[in-house]
This record gives sequence, C-alpha cells and structure tokens, in this order.
Amino acid sequence: MRKKAYISTPKMTGIKVLKDFSVSEIIPFINWVFFFHEWKFKGSYPALLNDPEKGEEAMKLLADAKQLLEKMCKEKMIRANAVVGIFPAGSVKNNVEITIDNKYKEVIVFERNRELKNDKEPNLCLADFIAPTELNAADHIGMYALTTGIGIEKWEEEFKKSGDDYSAIMLKILSNRLAEAFAELLHQKIRKEIWGYSPDENLTPDELFKEKYHGIRPAPGYPACPDHKLKEKIFSILDAEKNTGIKLTENYSMLPSASVCGFYFAHPESRYFGV
Repeated sequence: MRKKAYISTPKMTGIKVLKDFSVSEIIPFINWVFFFHEWKFKGSYPALLNDPEKGEEAMKLLADAKQLLEKMCKEKMIRANAVVGIFPAGSVKNNVEITIDNKYKEVIVFERNRELKNDKEPNLCLADFIAPTELNAADHIGMYALTTGIGIEKWEEEFKKSGDDYSAIMLKILSNRLAEAFAELLHQKIRKEIWGYSPDENLTPDELFKEKYHGIRPAPGYPACPDHKLKEKIFSILDAEKNTGIKLTENYSMLPSASVCGFYFAHPESRYFGV
C-alpha cells in the first residue's frame, strides 16, 4: 500500500555546511529526561527534582551539568559541526533514487515492515514517503550528519589526569545529549528555514520532544531503517568526514561518539515504525 504523493518544494537544494555552530544555541534543546536516564535516574523532568528520595541528588546533578555547560561554552571545549543536504528524489518500490548535482543518481534501499497486518494497515517502508518516480512529481529527500564532540578527547584526558573522573563522565554525557539536542535544533531549522515546509511552526521545547511537528528524521540503526550500512551512503553523498570531522569506522560507528546522522522526510504522514 502506497502513501499518496505530497510535494513541498525546498527553499534550497544541495549541501549546506554549518561549522563551529554555537553550543549556547544548542543547550535549550537538551532533553533533560535522557540526561538523567544516563545517570540511572528514572522519572519525568522536572518532576524528578521534587522527588522525596532522589530530588536532592538530581538537583545537584543538574547544577553540576549546567556549570560544566557554561564552562564548555566559555572555554570552547567542544566544537559543533553539521552538514545537511536536500536532493531531488523519487521512489521505486523500496528504493529511493536520489539525483546529485543534476548529474548522477544514488539509490538508497530501505527495508519494508514484514509483520502480518490486517487489510487496513499497510506494511510501511520509508520509501513510501517519497513520490514514485513514475509521477515525475519533483519530490525530495534530506539527510544530515552532525557532531558535538570535536575536541572532547583533550578535556576528558585532562579531567582524568587530575583525578576528576566525575567531570570526565559528565562531559561525555553532556556531549552526547548536545548531539541529540543539535539534531532536534537542526531538524527545526530544516522545517522552518532550510527546506521550509513548516515556516510558521512555533513549538515549545516540550512539544518538540513530543514530536508535534510533521516530518521525521530516521537514523540508520533504528527500527525504521536498521541497516547501519546506510551511513556509508549518507557520508558519501554529504562528504561528511570533510565537512564535519566525523569519521565512520569499518563497523559503522561514528567518531566522535557524540555524532548523529540520518534522513529527512517532509511528508505529513511520515512516521516512525519498525521493520
């Protein structure tokens, strides 16, 4: 079952590089729920701060985190780099054909859900959210790679040498949270400015975390596209290593680890699912 075509002409196509992005601009997009989860604190935020058993320790953790974030900004402890791309695309069954620089095509093969469904529920594939090539509908797909970990190794080593393992761990956790926050911020910029299919969007951080916007940014290795090899396509098309400083290992890990890459789909019916 195919989704109906939806076309939103991007304000730009091709590649856009964002080097040395302001870390202070990323901080408001941190989802503190997952910060506390990394410290093994379960519960919702900010309610966790008032918990009779865990609240006092949670408040101390948050204060320490904010103090280190201030230091990270002031002393430029890390660099945040990103590259995004928007390209003409069309789908053929489970494949998305992408046109690069009006010269050549790359093909992304997505997996389709294989669960037994009733007649009304489709077995989705991410390619369903791109218009079929036979329609000549001038649809597009986006992709991105970003990091908030450039330079982190130096500071981790300094903290460890001084015996401050707590700050080394805090730095790593904050760097990971900033990467996810950067992904959230960048997706908002895609929707409102770069692609521009939701220019009037005005959502609170909580609404962003609850994904009240339309469009998705699935990442390789997650349920909708579990194949980590898709990272190779993203890195090749975006020249991500050159444009961001992120290295992709033979096992498809990204270095620095505080890095994220994925795809952008603008279709208002696009959603996450498992294959």
